[in-house]
Amino acid sequence: MMMSFFDQFASPSFLGIPLIAIAIALPWMLFPTPPSRWLNNRLITLQTWFINRFTSQLLMPLNTAGHKWALLFASLMIFLITINMLGLLPYTFTPTTQLSLNMGFAVPLWLATVIIGMRNQPTVALGHLLPEGTPIPLIPVLIIIETISLFIRPLALGVRLTANLTAGHLLIQLIATAVFVLMPMMPTVALLTAAVLFLLTLLEVAVAMIQAYVFVLLLSLYLQENV
Repeated sequence: MMMSFFDQFASPSFLGIPLIAIAIALPWMLFPTPPSRWLNNRLITLQTWFINRFTSQLLMPLNTAGHKWALLFASLMIFLITINMLGLLPYTFTPTTQLSLNMGFAVPLWLATVIIGMRNQPTVALGHLLPEGTPIPLIPVLIIIETISLFIRPLALGVRLTANLTAGHLLIQLIATAVFVLMPMMPTVALLTAAVLFLLTLLEVAVAMIQAYVFVLLLSLYLQENV
């Protein structure tokens, strides 16, 4: 029984062909294409407003050099939100519960921010490894600690997104299983448990959006240190 709870996180396949590529490509097919008319419909207007608000809020602390990342950050944010939300539907697969996929996003983008900092302002980038006013005997230790924390950043990005979504999916499945088990024996308790399940599902919708925002926000903070 316990193993079946984790079967939902296994990458699905059909005739030996992994279907994760379809799960990753599907969100882009759901976005409306802007028409050539002067007046857009409500869906496209709402989508444009959301992207503009998110981009302006995210890039506010960055200087002009960091504004080149606006398209990448906005696309990544919408992509992660859509994948996380689609994963809450029944009989679906959530690619962002796979640590390999999240690390595939986190490591190249984090490495790009580090390379930009080392290329444009190497003194400032290396200065982050040693806080100002550090006593001389602590300098070697602090450099090692800051270097380790620097390389842990992409791992933290990927593990945070994976752990939050995995825990939410497991909790929903556990409570849903409890509802089905309790329904014939204790209907009142089962109804109360179903109410908790409904509230938890609403919470998971919020978590799906918040985790996508946090992922992109932390990347923007890493970029802010290096531009």
